[in-house]
Amino acid sequence: MILIDKALQARENEGRPIGVALVGAGFMGRGLINQIVNSVPGMRVAVVVNRTLEKAEKALVDAGVTDVRVVHDAAGVDAAVAAGAVAITTDHRAAVGAASVDALVEATGAVEYGCHVVVDAIAAGKDIVLMNAEVDGTVGPILSKRAKAAGVILTGCDGDQPGVEMNLVRFVRGLGLTPLVCGNIKGLQDEYRTPTTQAGFAAKWGQDPYMVTSFADGTKVSFEQAIVANATGMTVEKRGMRGADHAGHVDELTSTFDVDELKRLGGVVDYVVGAKPGPGVYVLATHDDPKQRHYLNLYKLGEGPLYSFYTPYHLCHFEVPNTVARAVIFRDAALEPLGAPTVEVIAVAKADLPAGTVIDGLGGYHTYGVAERADTTASEALLPIGVAEGARTVRDIAKDEVLTYADVELPEGRLVDRLRTEQAAELPVLQRV
Repeated sequence: MILIDKALQARENEGRPIGVALVGAGFMGRGLINQIVNSVPGMRVAVVVNRTLEKAEKALVDAGVTDVRVVHDAAGVDAAVAAGAVAITTDHRAAVGAASVDALVEATGAVEYGCHVVVDAIAAGKDIVLMNAEVDGTVGPILSKRAKAAGVILTGCDGDQPGVEMNLVRFVRGLGLTPLVCGNIKGLQDEYRTPTTQAGFAAKWGQDPYMVTSFADGTKVSFEQAIVANATGMTVEKRGMRGADHAGHVDELTSTFDVDELKRLGGVVDYVVGAKPGPGVYVLATHDDPKQRHYLNLYKLGEGPLYSFYTPYHLCHFEVPNTVARAVIFRDAALEPLGAPTVEVIAVAKADLPAGTVIDGLGGYHTYGVAERADTTASEALLPIGVAEGARTVRDIAKDEVLTYADVELPEGRLVDRLRTEQAAELPVLQRV
């Protein structure tokens, strides 16, 4: 952050703004467009990809862009940018192939489509920022391996909780402490919320009912904490994480964990509901040096052995340009898997699902996601929720039953399934003790 502002200003002064392609002009995408156009020197929106061009154009016009041009290929994107306009298109391949695009932000939340966008962007040598934890939590490890082989930065984003947690992890490690808990502060957790129950909230804030349902039913926090686990090597204490209700301050959580067990596990990801200060994130860490523990006590962090660090907010699209700059200018990923996954997100029935049910999308009526150890997911052939959409059940599934691959028929020809197979072969998960 301290370096980024001057680096971006230098790009602005040199007339070399970072060209950004945004895929997805939904709620977060609209906010990001407005942020880049009006508040970020040294960066420009080159092209917006959206299946509905009217929404892409409206997002740009609302941000104050006066010249918007519909294009169909990479040459059209480059011509629009050269003329000082912003391109819009329905084809992500036009964006990834454009010379005027330095980095691509994937903000759709769709798994199968998002996989195609990322794979094509890697092939084109474009850096990629994922505002799509669902893709990251499903096939992030193999996509990251592909990106590294291509010399491309593929990263999660600042602003969303996982990126904020990872920034805090790096800060805490820089102080000489060892993070043992990475946590997310939620205001609500109810696995049985549906797009019907969340319709009013979604309408109030101009969001998609399925997306906000995935926040409420625990699917989103499971993806978020899974990708933090995969970026740190941490795991979960149990299926679904601890996920306690906690009305007090996150500092109070330091007394609720067994430090020896945390060390044995290699650290855990978790979340709490209702804690202060929310909606933020926290990291609980230890220090092995008694001299430094004396200073930490003096500086009001307590006697240990766990010390609490937190960020009291996450500002989503406001911070995403920082991630773009980190990737393009500094070749630094805000959040990326270490290798094989340690935690995955599995599908659990939200209601009784008769045989023949075609499972709907994330945040829908049929399933919710919970975090599980990756070795358990593999050994029990549990169904990742990121591949559940469109699958047809082959037997009756009871409410709250965990789905397995044997319980469903998957749609044919999907990229996400091929990537899952590649990931299992090239990045096999390790059995944890």
